Amino acid sequence: MPRTALRICPLCEATCGLTLTIEGTAVTGARGDREDIFSRGFICPKGAAFGALDSDPDRLRTPLVRKDGRLQEATWDEAYDAIAAAVPALVREYGAQSVGVVLGNPNVHTMAGALYPPLLLKALGTRNLFTASTLDQMPKHVSSGLLFGDPFAIPVPDLDRTDFLLLIGANPVESNGSLCTAPDFPGRLKALRARGGTLVVVDPRRTRTARLADRHLAPRPGSDALLLAALAHTLLTERLTDPGVLEEQTGGFGELATALARFTPEAVAPACDLTADEIRTLARELAAAPTAAVYGRLGSSAVAHGTLASWLVDVLNILTGNLDRPGGALFPLPATGARPRPAGPGKGFTLGRWHSRVSGHPEAKSELPTAALAEEIDTPGEGRIRALIAIAANPVLSAPDGRRLDAALAGLDFMISIDPYLNETSRHAHVVLPPPPPSQSGHHDFAFNGFAIRNQVRYSRPAVPLEPDRLDECEIHARLVLAVSGMHGTAGPEAVDELAIGATLARETADPDSPLHGQDPARLAALLTGENGPERRLDMMLRLGPYGDMFGSANGREADSAADSAPGAEIGPDRGGVSLEQLLAHPHGIDLGPLRPRLAGVLRTRSGRIELLPDPIAAELPRLRATLADRPAVLVLVGRRHLRSNNSWLHNVPALTGGSNRCTLQVHPLDADRLGLVDGGRARVAADGGSLEVPVEVTDTVRTGVVSLPHGWGHDRPGTRLSVASAEPGVNVNQLLDGTLLDPLSGTAVLNGFPVELTPLP
Repeated sequence: MPRTALRICPLCEATCGLTLTIEGTAVTGARGDREDIFSRGFICPKGAAFGALDSDPDRLRTPLVRKDGRLQEATWDEAYDAIAAAVPALVREYGAQSVGVVLGNPNVHTMAGALYPPLLLKALGTRNLFTASTLDQMPKHVSSGLLFGDPFAIPVPDLDRTDFLLLIGANPVESNGSLCTAPDFPGRLKALRARGGTLVVVDPRRTRTARLADRHLAPRPGSDALLLAALAHTLLTERLTDPGVLEEQTGGFGELATALARFTPEAVAPACDLTADEIRTLARELAAAPTAAVYGRLGSSAVAHGTLASWLVDVLNILTGNLDRPGGALFPLPATGARPRPAGPGKGFTLGRWHSRVSGHPEAKSELPTAALAEEIDTPGEGRIRALIAIAANPVLSAPDGRRLDAALAGLDFMISIDPYLNETSRHAHVVLPPPPPSQSGHHDFAFNGFAIRNQVRYSRPAVPLEPDRLDECEIHARLVLAVSGMHGTAGPEAVDELAIGATLARETADPDSPLHGQDPARLAALLTGENGPERRLDMMLRLGPYGDMFGSANGREADSAADSAPGAEIGPDRGGVSLEQLLAHPHGIDLGPLRPRLAGVLRTRSGRIELLPDPIAAELPRLRATLADRPAVLVLVGRRHLRSNNSWLHNVPALTGGSNRCTLQVHPLDADRLGLVDGGRARVAADGGSLEVPVEVTDTVRTGVVSLPHGWGHDRPGTRLSVASAEPGVNVNQLLDGTLLDPLSGTAVLNGFPVELTPLP
């Protein structure tokens, strides 16, 4: 007899609630959960394909261990025995920096990926951390760190209340949003226009998002920072700024005006391939709107001046008074986040506390550029990475110059992959630890609730019991921490969670500003509920969080202005007392209310104010000015998103292949005619990192001078087990890059707006 179970979708940042149909232990259907307090029944093709992904026959079911040069099925004990024998020995011989860790995008879609990598890094003692952030969003972390003192203080557009939305390099109709967690992004954009608001999209492609817009501007790719600087210049020189209450909380208005003085609309218009009038008109409309929000994403982030563009997005929100106000851009307050702190100076944010060994790239947010991973492995010398732990990561496809990285991985002394597939990266591992299908894992969005357009909290327990001989994903991670730290066989995985709980409660009770100061950590730990370590940790984070009861402490609630008025604040033993017990009693989630102004509790800068023109930004502006004299390339390449895909990790699901999800080179008809290209024909595309042969799609959805090739393809390497993906492998666009093009402040690879040459093929 079929049954149903609830599950939060883990396949993109929208975090929609699903209702799964289950027959036996198989997920046979998925539909939107109409009672979900956040998504209200919305579902996209990825969520609808949940069951097909869950039951993919190519998913690994048992660990793999390399024996006699090839990967063979093994028991879990054999896999961890191999890790425990190899990694500590390498650390003893070569030091902690001989181990690297690379974290892929799917980590932020799982509880395990949020809870355990920090413990793993601490156990290893390595600084060689590489993540998907330096292929995507690191510029926003860096700009937020410099502006607000906290790299995680990222404001999101108040989509449901704004009057004017300016999207830069974002295509949320197909991506479902990024650094802006919003179920049914398309519906929210339509609602904006239906209530009389204005949507402006800036993108070199006429995307599905651009088709919804009141106005679409198609500038030259990579010119986003110049355009944004000219918009800010116009606001300043035409006295259109109105920061309001932000003026007292912000320093550097005069210095900003001086720094942007040369970025006039006339100066930047040729580089942007827009008119000065178009730029001025946009600035004036932005200033005149009752409320407005500027939002930029990958198209303005993974470019040569990505950090400057990300910084200028918030500069515009500040100059117009739309930062930290309803209808503008606000800071979410997630239930497992930090409790608001008193206003005042903080520790600030610093770049470059250490540098990579080979090229000297500065760290950002404790991370090094993923584009530098290959050279850190294959360049001889002291400190070379000899062992690599790849967690839900496929950098052979997602990072520049996959061929070099492919060869470098083959030369490692030891490699571990936590991955459900034998893919282009994990095929090099000495041990592969496969997590169970998502239906067999619990789920809470630690990361994405920090970017959600409405404060809410939800939790899904596993919809299907673990199959025999499988380990829960959290246990896989916990046992890995034990194995690399020399504790294999001496303690169970639950010890890792209890150590984490003990350390957190010890810090909390030692903090003189905490309501729990002086209390017994062991007594508090005994009050936690949950069936396992991860649930106990979730309960602890909820109870210590801004809506928690601080274990019943009378002083443990957030200020009345933010908690008492929040829908759902009446639940629990204390008003605002969100806990695991409360979540389990509210299976469709708990609504904690709309986003509210809370800048004072966010700022961590040393001055205690928004630092509008931080020194690293000011030092980068001359490099941006110098581009005004550059001669633009004839052709540049940009990526593109597909609604039925997510980077490299959903190409093995038949239900998500086909349609628009194709690896084609999109070319404008005028460029095709000039170059002798035909629709359905083939072309060679070449850049500094190499060349590729690709099928051509002639379309006027890209502007002239721009070609587009999607990211995440290239499933043609031997030794993988991706039967669907390898049947139509596509090409790896990142092979066109040699890894030397980076945004210097964030270390983010330039994946958009780089020059290419096209040659027609027979």
